[in-house]
Amino acid sequence: MTFIHSSAQISTKAQIGEASEIGPFSIIHGNVIIGKNVKIGAFCELGIANLQGPRSPLVIGDNSLIRSHSTFYESSSFESELITGHYVTVRENSHCGKGFQIGTQSEIQGDCKIGNYVKFQSNVFVGKKTIIGNFVRISPYVTLTNDPTPPSNTLLGCIIGDYAVISAASVILPGVKVGSHSLVAAKACVLKDVPKETVVGGVPAKVLGKTTDIKLRDGSNRPAYPWNKHFTRNYPKEILKEWSDTKSKEGL
Repeated sequence: MTFIHSSAQISTKAQIGEASEIGPFSIIHGNVIIGKNVKIGAFCELGIANLQGPRSPLVIGDNSLIRSHSTFYESSSFESELITGHYVTVRENSHCGKGFQIGTQSEIQGDCKIGNYVKFQSNVFVGKKTIIGNFVRISPYVTLTNDPTPPSNTLLGCIIGDYAVISAASVILPGVKVGSHSLVAAKACVLKDVPKETVVGGVPAKVLGKTTDIKLRDGSNRPAYPWNKHFTRNYPKEILKEWSDTKSKEGL
């Protein structure tokens, strides 16, 4: 059974799936498709008009959780199991995969593509035309920029490869490609492309070594990277099985 708080404003044109909940004082505009078992907190606004181009629906997949004071524009789409913190903003034409998590006070600008099981912590800013792969982890206060000569109309989005880790308060400059399984150290300013499985740090960022040389600080002396060979918290069973099968094939 769908529950809509009496103070919420829901357009008659909006499509809301079974067993979903809309919290107090939230606004759902007409060009919105909400899946099954979606929970939307208080003071959210979904489906703000896209004035930048074609007005396709905002789509929120099944089993998602959008926490209070979050704002989503139309023409974006999210597969199942989206989870947000509070005060999240997502602009138009951003398309995100399954299991996406967006931390509190994070902002995603338009025309972005984000893969499956990407996790943002709080206060992450993602500029227009950014492309992020699968299983990427982004720490608090990271900024992904897109304007090489601000202010200008030339936008070059960052490209972040699968399983990359971007540490706290780092800045990735426009058009920079961060390779898969790489690590950007905290407060780094990345001006150049980062090869896969590489650690970079500093201002400007320089290559510090290979991620495979870093050891866990738990006394085990095991490699810290690739991180998915030892860190599995909050990932679904089918993904853990896939990772386990990969480890078996590699003889690990």
